Amino acid sequence: MTCQSSESTEAIESDRRADSDSRVAESDESRIALAMKDLKNTGWYWGSLTANEAKEILQDASEGTFLVRDSSQRDYLFTISAMTSAGPTNLRIEYKHGKFKLDSVVLVKPKLKQFDSVVHLVEHYVQLSRTTEKGASNSQPSAPPNGTVQLLLTKPVYTAIPSLQHLCRIAINKTTRQVQELPLPNRLKDYLTDYTYNV
Repeated sequence: MTCQSSESTEAIESDRRADSDSRVAESDESRIALAMKDLKNTGWYWGSLTANEAKEILQDASEGTFLVRDSSQRDYLFTISAMTSAGPTNLRIEYKHGKFKLDSVVLVKPKLKQFDSVVHLVEHYVQLSRTTEKGASNSQPSAPPNGTVQLLLTKPVYTAIPSLQHLCRIAINKTTRQVQELPLPNRLKDYLTDYTYNV
């Protein structure tokens, strides 16, 4: 039977914590790297655009037009800049515990959905906005409470004209998630599964 001193026990615990922290950092790095890869494939990720530059781009756009850019605040990675009924606005995207979600007031934060990627987050809010828009066109439009504005994400602003291939991929993704079942060559299936979003 062996006995360990409290110093060696503390050293073992310290090593375990360091290993755990290292694994978390590695998984965070890989998640963020994957999020960046997906974002770069979208065509509506503008990189290090400033808030004023985003405002200029969105100035004459219709409500619901949006883009994603790097956040100018150090605590956040990305920001959604979108046109609302009150003009261009910015919404930070928070990354915490391996998930992305919109930044909001403390009371609302626990209720916001979390996503594995920024594109998945945007896709969710685009679908929500399209559903809201359809419902609003069938009924009387109602003003949001106490002077707030409704945030719609319906139309991305592309950095350049997207390729026809990419637009076709989005159209296919809107109609099916069963890409492997489609009668297509494997190379084309690989291209479709490289970007599985419909926005």
